[in-house]
Amino acid sequence: MLYRKLGSTGEKVSILGLGCMRLPIMKGQYNKVDKDSAVSLIQKAIDSGVNYLDTAYSYHNGQSETVIAEALKGGYREKVFIADKLPSWLIQKRTDMDQYLEKQLERLQTKQIDFYLLHSVKEDYWSNLESLEVLEFLDEAVKDGRIKYTGFSFHGEIELFFDVIDSYKWDMCQVQYNFVDDNYQAGKEGIRYASSQGVGLVIMEPLRGGTLVKKIPPEVQEIWNEADVKRSPVEWALRYLWDQEEVDVVLSGMTTLEDLDENLGIAEQGLTNTLTSTEKEIIKEVRLTYKGRKEIDCTQCGYCMPCPSGINIPANFEQLNHAYMFQDVKNSRMNYYMLLKEGERASNCTECGDCEKLCPQMVTIQKTLKKVSETFEK
Repeated sequence: MLYRKLGSTGEKVSILGLGCMRLPIMKGQYNKVDKDSAVSLIQKAIDSGVNYLDTAYSYHNGQSETVIAEALKGGYREKVFIADKLPSWLIQKRTDMDQYLEKQLERLQTKQIDFYLLHSVKEDYWSNLESLEVLEFLDEAVKDGRIKYTGFSFHGEIELFFDVIDSYKWDMCQVQYNFVDDNYQAGKEGIRYASSQGVGLVIMEPLRGGTLVKKIPPEVQEIWNEADVKRSPVEWALRYLWDQEEVDVVLSGMTTLEDLDENLGIAEQGLTNTLTSTEKEIIKEVRLTYKGRKEIDCTQCGYCMPCPSGINIPANFEQLNHAYMFQDVKNSRMNYYMLLKEGERASNCTECGDCEKLCPQMVTIQKTLKKVSETFEK
């Protein structure tokens, strides 16, 4: 296993982290973790050199934390860093923060959480947390030893990312980033800025929920086949991230021992600056091919905004485009409900038509919003 120092913390973390939101389950039920299989998976990962475990209050309806606690018995706790997250959407008052942290410490059966993140930071969550003095809460939790390092996971726009980074002396952050989503949310620009500030970088969704390695379009596979060195799509995706000096840890939500073995093998080659210029061009060509599969010619310019009904038109179109680009309606539907507030969704369209007068790309916005609603809400 290869290790890198996580930002300015100086902690040596494995470049491959175990994301514990997709642990093995029983009978297809997300809230019923297969405890024995999950414990075996976690312990084998640690035995193989993985020392970064990522969980959250909500993963597997709380069972992720309790299963991790079980897996870390018998000396395993001392071998790993635990990253856990404050459920931002559940915080209504200052005392809630302490109550959730105490509950998480209890579930994990530990006195200290190594990395404690504000979960899923975006505009409305961040505004609420700031007003409730969440930064003071973090300071207090570090001072009294309940947490060691501070961070946040991010699901907002780039401007907000800069604001959050500048608001506090963060130890690390976690962002969605892969070879297609290079300018999505925080994106490459945000990652470089965070790194320049000494903030450690943990990457989530390196395979985009599996969409970059399943149901690969023929035109994409043809490009991969052109490479002199043959690699699986999984290896291309992970090597792309580990090639970048700013990236410290790449999380993978591994479910099976086969997933773990594959990723461990790839991680052995996960050094920075090892992809050739030709290989980087192949990745770029694949990225452009995926983006060329868009259903809607929306450039995210925002001319259609604000919508009188409160709909976030570009965000709706982005998720519909992702469904077509990656042939994965299920994952896009999940993001549709997770990232858009109820009032921002397509079904709120009153067909006033104001937006279509302003669209430089002449998108039939009303008709397309109906398509978004039919695709994700029915």
